[in-house]
Amino acid sequence: MAYSKGNPSYASCALTILLLIFLASPSFAMNVIDKCWRTNPNWRRNRQQLGRCSVGFAGKMTNNIGRGVTHYRVTDPSDDPLNPRYGTLRYGTSKIRGKVWITFQRNMHIKLQKSLLVGSFTTIEGRGVNVHIAGGGCFLLQGVHDVIIHGLRFHQCRAQTPGLVLGPGSKIVNLGPVDGDAIRMVSSWKIWIDHNTLSQCQDGLIDVTRGSTDITISNNWFRDHNKVMLLGHDDGFTQDRNMRRMPRVRFGYAHVANNLYNGWGVYAIGGSMNPSIKSEANLFIAPKGKKEVTWRQDGLGRSQSWNWSSVRDRFINGASFRQTGRRVASPRYNRDQSFPVANVGAVRSLTSSSGALRCTTRSIC
Repeated sequence: MAYSKGNPSYASCALTILLLIFLASPSFAMNVIDKCWRTNPNWRRNRQQLGRCSVGFAGKMTNNIGRGVTHYRVTDPSDDPLNPRYGTLRYGTSKIRGKVWITFQRNMHIKLQKSLLVGSFTTIEGRGVNVHIAGGGCFLLQGVHDVIIHGLRFHQCRAQTPGLVLGPGSKIVNLGPVDGDAIRMVSSWKIWIDHNTLSQCQDGLIDVTRGSTDITISNNWFRDHNKVMLLGHDDGFTQDRNMRRMPRVRFGYAHVANNLYNGWGVYAIGGSMNPSIKSEANLFIAPKGKKEVTWRQDGLGRSQSWNWSSVRDRFINGASFRQTGRRVASPRYNRDQSFPVANVGAVRSLTSSSGALRCTTRSIC
């Protein structure tokens, strides 16, 4: 998934939502992101190659790589919100200035005592190990840019009460209450969320609000949850009008491409406040009972004129997509953002390795 505030109408990227078979094997078809790095047997010696692999409105994450990057390895799963020890995740996000590339020494379960404030030019990636962020606070990106979050497992994230935390640049922040989201972005831009597994959090799994823009959400596995993703703070916050490509859309334009929807509770793609949605080459497998893919919240009776269209989608088990309005225009990407939308017949294979990958530091991912 990708969306942009600056371009008034376009976005797209591979996004896997809800339950699917999880097989991490390079023998399966790969999308353009994975082809960029997963076939390289020396990926662990060249981790920064990942920064050149993103597509969608985040573009290439070249500001996170190159000269001046500090490589920091997490060795300690403990957490202290105000006085983090060297070796902990919070130390890496708060004490190290400038560009930081954070990896993990071993498998670990991290219970954050308060939300983790992630700063600009930060990469947190768990390739080669099994890292769980669970049972406490989770990630908050507030007014930051150039962030990569890759290869982590988020679950059981809990709402946090107000309190002091150490933020980026060793600044003490008086943080207000935080909902139990796995990853929350507020007024942030140029963010790439890739190959994470997210489930069973107290609020949403990903929230993107308050004018956040230029964000790509790709290759993630969303499972066992009611409210998967919200993009747009509320119907009255007009800075969110230009946000893109979401399962729950307020305002804006959404291009939903190459996703596997294996059942849904209420709807797969929903919206309010007259968004435009183009669904392209997605596979919709309806559950028992709820067959309609779309849902519209419209108190004025105008949703029939909203531009929602389905192109090259496939519907199984009675799934249906109610099209309204005019045919939605295709997205327009620049060179760094563009990627080919695959035929719907390839969706199962393309999404089979979504989520945090099961690879070791001694294997091809």
